[in-house]
Amino acid sequence: MAQKITISPVTRIEGHAKITIHLNDEGKVEDSFFHVEQFRGFEKFSEGRMFYEMPQITPRTCGICPVSHHLASTKACDEIASTTPTPTAHKLRELMHMGQTVQSHGMHFFELAGPDFIMGFDADPAIRNIVGVIGVNPELAIKAVKLRAFGQEIIRKLGERRVHPIFGIPGGVTRPLLAEDREWILNEVDNHIQTTQVGLGIFKDWAAQNQGIMDTFAVFPSMYMGLVQEDGALELYHGKIRMVDEKGALLEEFDPHNYLDYIGEHVQPFSYLKAPFYKKIGWPNGIYRVGPLGRLNAASHISTPIAQSEMRIWKTLNGGNPVEGTLYFHYARLIETIYALERIKELMDDSDILGTDLANPAGIISGEGVGCLEAPRGTLFHHYWTDDLGVIQRANMIVATGHNAWSMNHSVNMVAKQYVDGNQLTEGMLNRVEAAIRAHDPCLSCSTHATGQMPIYIELQSSAGEVLDTLRRD
Repeated sequence: MAQKITISPVTRIEGHAKITIHLNDEGKVEDSFFHVEQFRGFEKFSEGRMFYEMPQITPRTCGICPVSHHLASTKACDEIASTTPTPTAHKLRELMHMGQTVQSHGMHFFELAGPDFIMGFDADPAIRNIVGVIGVNPELAIKAVKLRAFGQEIIRKLGERRVHPIFGIPGGVTRPLLAEDREWILNEVDNHIQTTQVGLGIFKDWAAQNQGIMDTFAVFPSMYMGLVQEDGALELYHGKIRMVDEKGALLEEFDPHNYLDYIGEHVQPFSYLKAPFYKKIGWPNGIYRVGPLGRLNAASHISTPIAQSEMRIWKTLNGGNPVEGTLYFHYARLIETIYALERIKELMDDSDILGTDLANPAGIISGEGVGCLEAPRGTLFHHYWTDDLGVIQRANMIVATGHNAWSMNHSVNMVAKQYVDGNQLTEGMLNRVEAAIRAHDPCLSCSTHATGQMPIYIELQSSAGEVLDTLRRD
């Protein structure tokens, strides 16, 4: 008889999700689904709050990328308050964002996804984790932890705390960078560039030895989207949005404020995670990918030297066309980590970085503001509408992970059909399916904003495991 395999929860990601794999009578995979079961109501319960509270409310969406929400929200509030940040404030915000990128990317590769490449997809789950990395290479594990701590410490030095910082305000920031903190950052940053280069070496060696997997593991064409600078270079904090097609040809370049003209959202019945798409093509043909893979495919180059040397290699991987393999998210993520670290060095050498002109005054309430930046997982939008007093009437958040909703589900289905055999099922097969999700580095706490009634299924079991009673709410 047909069977269903359930992977719950998906491991080594942020948030809660499950995967269901549906087998036919012969034990072969017919279809698979990636289910995001948790949700947040931030868009709805923000209504009625003052706009300037939003940079402290919305970061509570997530403990992994609160800085991204904090800064996107602050940028939206700048517009509502009819003000702009001072040059020093702008650069300090970007510095905090680079710290966020380093800590998030560093943690994901070395502590969440990396064990698959260091120990292998089929390794014992008991060691296929950061503890296993410590056992195999304790020196690397310590350096990896310090890499993440470096990004977190930049956040703390600017925002008083590593999680949910108090920093951005309409028109600026709350505190300057101290000279001794600048010196500390400069003394540390080169060591962390070297650590990231070790990570690059690990991934590239594994990829070279497993090229057949790289060439077949959830490889499919799509469109790609990300922020770029005026000359097309990779941008993570403030730029224009570029969208390219599966051949790399330019489809759109637009101001983030106009995102609603280009991006729609589709609701799928098996998940609380909405799936964005390119409106001019429609659902489902208009799907695109974001995050490190999307950004490097959309950008023409990178403005810092070490990252650009890797970008040159990246641009040759698929004959000059966009890179399609899902596992290449990891390579792109490490390249971006190098860029963020190099950008930190550039900011430390900027004459404005120790400035004390931290905020511009607010003007009249404009009634609307859009904040956009590249969170580690992809393009993040915060959009608020207010009344004349600045009270939020409506909020819209398109969160980074959401853009990749279709891509994650499609990747799961492709990998399950490639590797899972219901007649000879192994844990390693299922881990490969999970790895398709891990490659995207989803942040599922951030990504769902529906309101309504959560389904509940509760079993009461005896000490022997016998089901005594059930309670169900759909």
